[in-house]
This record gives sequence, C-alpha cells and structure tokens, in this order.
Amino acid sequence: MNYEDLITLGIAFGLGMLIGLQRQHTDNKMAGVRTFTLIAILGVVSGFLTRDLDNPFILPAIGLSITALLVVANVIKMKKLDETDIGQTTEVAALLMFAIGAYLVLGSQVIGVIVGGAMAVLLYIKERLHNFIENLKDKDLAAIMTFAGISLVILPILPNQTYGPLDVLNPRNIWMMVTLIVGISVIGYFIYKFVGKNVGVISNGVLGGLISSTATTVSYARKTANSKNIGKLAAFVITVASTVALARVMVEIGVVIPEKLPQLIVPLAVEFVFMIALSVALFYLINKNDAEEDNEMPEPKNPAQFKSALIFGLLYGLILLAVAFTKEEFGNEALYVVSIISGLTDVDAITLSLSQLMKNGGLETSSGWRLILLASLSNLVFKGIMAATLGTKQLAKWIGISFGLSIVAGLLLIWLWPEGWHF
Repeated sequence: MNYEDLITLGIAFGLGMLIGLQRQHTDNKMAGVRTFTLIAILGVVSGFLTRDLDNPFILPAIGLSITALLVVANVIKMKKLDETDIGQTTEVAALLMFAIGAYLVLGSQVIGVIVGGAMAVLLYIKERLHNFIENLKDKDLAAIMTFAGISLVILPILPNQTYGPLDVLNPRNIWMMVTLIVGISVIGYFIYKFVGKNVGVISNGVLGGLISSTATTVSYARKTANSKNIGKLAAFVITVASTVALARVMVEIGVVIPEKLPQLIVPLAVEFVFMIALSVALFYLINKNDAEEDNEMPEPKNPAQFKSALIFGLLYGLILLAVAFTKEEFGNEALYVVSIISGLTDVDAITLSLSQLMKNGGLETSSGWRLILLASLSNLVFKGIMAATLGTKQLAKWIGISFGLSIVAGLLLIWLWPEGWHF
C-alpha cells in the first residue's frame, strides 16, 4: 500500500474542510464544507489518474467539467433568486481547490498546503481587508505602488555585475538593499495603519523603531515642548524605538549573511537585551500623569517615497566605496572612523555595507559586529543630541541616562567581548 497517497488524500481532505468551513460560515449558497471537500478529493483523484495512466488530458477534462458545473449552477441561481450575489469568490476558490488537490499529487505538497492555507486566511479576513482598503489614503496607496515599482519593476531590470572603482558597486545588489530597507519601513507603517493611532506607548516605540527611530525621536522631542510633563514618557518611547532599531540591524545582518549570523548575533543580542532592560526600567518610572497624557503616535510620513529610496541607494553606494577605499588604503582599524561617521546619518547603510564586506570575506566577523555596534552607538549619540536640542530639559535628562548607559554598555562589549563567545 502506498501510504504517501493516503497522506496526500488526508491533506486534501483537511484543506477542503478548512475552505468549506469558511465558505459555509458566511452562509454561501454555492458551496460549503461537503462540496469543497469533494472538489479537493476530486483534484487528488484526477492527479492520481493523470500520473498512473500517464494521460495529460484527464486533468484538464475534469477541470473543464467542474467549470461547466459552476457556470450552470450560477445560471440557475440567477434565475431562481431575486437578489443574487454576482461575486465570483466562491467559484474561483472552488477551481483553485481542485487545482491544489491535483498539485498535491503532481507537484509540491508543501506549496499546495501553503496556497491552501493562504486562501483560507484570505477568505476569512475579507471584511477586515475591505475595511482596510476603504480606509486607505492617497499616500498609503502611493506607498504600495512605489514599493511595487522599487521591488517588482526596477530591481529585476538592473544589471547584476560590479562597476566603477574598487569593483564594489553592483546596481542590483545596491537596489536589493534599498528594497529591504523600504520593505521593513512599509511593514511598520501599515502595522501602524492597521492597529490605529492610539496603540499605547509600548506599541508606539515598537512601530517607531520599525518605521524610523530618528523620525520618532524628532516627533516625541517636539511633543515635549507642548506638554512639559511627558519627558519620561517621551524618553521611554524613544528608547524603545532605538531598541527596535537595533533588532532591525540584526534582521538586516541575518538577511545578507545568514551563514555568519551565529558568529555575529550574540554580542549584539546582549546590547539589545540591555536596552530592553532600560526600557522596562523607564516604563515603571512613568507615573500616572505621564501615562495619562496624550500618547498618540504622530502620523508617520510615506515610508516608500522614490526620492528617499534613491537617496538611500546613493548613500549606500558611497558608503560601500568609503569602506572599500578605507580598508584598502588604511586597513581595518580605520573602518572604525567610517562606522562612527556613517552611523550618525544612517545605521542601515553602514550595516549593509559591512555585511556585504563580511559576506565576500573581506572583513572578519570579530571586527564586523564591533563596527556595526559602533555605528549603532554613534546613531544613539546623534538622536540624543536631537532629543536634547528639540525637547525639554526633562527629556534631555532621561535620554541622557538611557542612551548614556546603552553607549557605555556597548563600548564595554566592543572592548571586552571574548573572541570565542559565539554560537
């Protein structure tokens, strides 16, 4: 007995039940649990027949038969019912369910299960998805379209080869990093759109770190100028945003050089945990008056502006050149200066540049994580100066404490971390 075929039937039965349950729950008159389960099993049997009889015409013939049945059912429904739903969601779902059943036999079961599960989720969130789309503003749609242009139009057509001095400027590689950074920011932005403006101070910090910790620092520093007694609250949000920004750096490293992540992640994770501890301490220091003040997260700007993406790409390319030139002319020690200067403006660009250098074997991981952490600490200095300049003395005091301790801890890690401590 072929147990693989029995497993395939079981998977199809489960997916058909799942989709049918959702359709029947919406009181759909066209197809429910039994119909979708039968369609899924029919797809599997059609795949078995196509495979065992080696006849490529069986599958399309049965597929066309199901399509004809759905057309006839729709015609009868339109004639019998006064108010008919002219949507085609159930019909398309039924055809896709048949195709999934067949693909479980003739293709990849993993892909079949993923597509089936994704279809169930998509059907389930229909109302929420419609509400979300209806609430989109022009800038939200612009963000989606711009990101689509960046990732689906520009990226594929760029040449995948190096140009220019030092042989480090690869247009596709540079734009791929642009796509990664813009994608992270867009995800954070739409999480903000989904959960709403008043999401609590913790969520404000987390979302601020995903979208832009620098922009969050500026926004909350300015808020303290209008509300003098929210200094600790603003310091907490800014610290959380900067903590998430460090997590964002670790994600970027994992995307670019996953094979070397075990050698890089531990000291960065220690700094991350230390900053979480500082955030927790600040949270418990916030008194009721601070917590009850206006804690609405400022409306973020469109995170997928083409101009910003182009500027980041140019900055990333310049930092690639600077890192390569400095390493060649002055050695690895001089890269610490480049990290400090680059970190003041953009941690993402220097992180990705150093990750590429480590990926190509031009930089040891023991130096790489130190340079990345130093750039992050440099960025903390820059944001601390902005907070002190734009905010109140109370904000400056609390940011000075939280960022100061974070910088000291980071410098101690860079100086004292044993070489052999990694996964």
